[in-house]
Amino acid sequence: MLEKKSWQPDRIMRRENKSDSAMGLMDFAFSILPDAKRGDIKKWLKFGHFAINGEVTKAFDAPVNPGAEVALNFTRPFPVFSHPRLRIVYEDDDIIVVDKGYGLLSVSSETSRRDHIETAYSILRDYVKSVHPSQKIFIVHRLDRDTSGLMVFAKTMEAKEALQHNWNNMVLERRYVALLDGVPDPEEGEVRSWLSETSQHEVYSTQEEGAGKLAVTCYKVLKKGKGRSLTAFSLDTGRKNQIRVHAAELGCPVTGDRRYGNGPGPVRRLALHAETLRFAHPVTYKDMNFSSPVPSQFYKYV
Repeated sequence: MLEKKSWQPDRIMRRENKSDSAMGLMDFAFSILPDAKRGDIKKWLKFGHFAINGEVTKAFDAPVNPGAEVALNFTRPFPVFSHPRLRIVYEDDDIIVVDKGYGLLSVSSETSRRDHIETAYSILRDYVKSVHPSQKIFIVHRLDRDTSGLMVFAKTMEAKEALQHNWNNMVLERRYVALLDGVPDPEEGEVRSWLSETSQHEVYSTQEEGAGKLAVTCYKVLKKGKGRSLTAFSLDTGRKNQIRVHAAELGCPVTGDRRYGNGPGPVRRLALHAETLRFAHPVTYKDMNFSSPVPSQFYKYV
């Protein structure tokens, strides 16, 4: 009877292209592994041991642009994640950045646990455990179920605490784009109010200082037409339902907002998308800057 092999930890080398020009992946591999055999590099490429900026690739000529990070896993191929409602944008030993589809909960609620409904958290938890049985995943922030776009999760408690305890300092930019019913007047400005919550968990806005948590939202109309506007929002604070409540306060609720707006809209979803997420890496402090394309159907109604 063959003895079962013990689990071997990943041995991953990471290198950044610090030159001013792009290189093909194979050429870059030779530049960082001058003593490696050509056959070994071809084998690693063939079986998915290389990743560029967290994305696994088997293409020998995949471009490694200036500033890009190449990872090589000597132990095993990188796992390839695939899910119809969640896409991994970037992953390293400390964090995972994902692009969440609308209609997917970020984390479990009492109802979702009872009904065994999958969430972004549960999907990623199962994924990291398939790579290493003791690996964990940690919540850093949330998106509403019907908001699509970028989120970051932590893979270590240290990364989680660094991001959560210093969120306002470490997050350099959070930009959302929404389709609104109507056009704000003025078309660029700031909404500042205090947000509180009813016993039915509905958030409301008040100008009474201290009556809730201070929320500051900056906005700018990008495009308008057909009675609607495509509007960008950036957050100085991150409160529950902040954009949805402040958009309604402007008199231009988010299209498709059943709670704070006019109910179902032509897009057949809440038309709110987390487009940009830029933050300092919790361990390396490197500037991490990610973007997700605004859903094409948002443009159809302006």
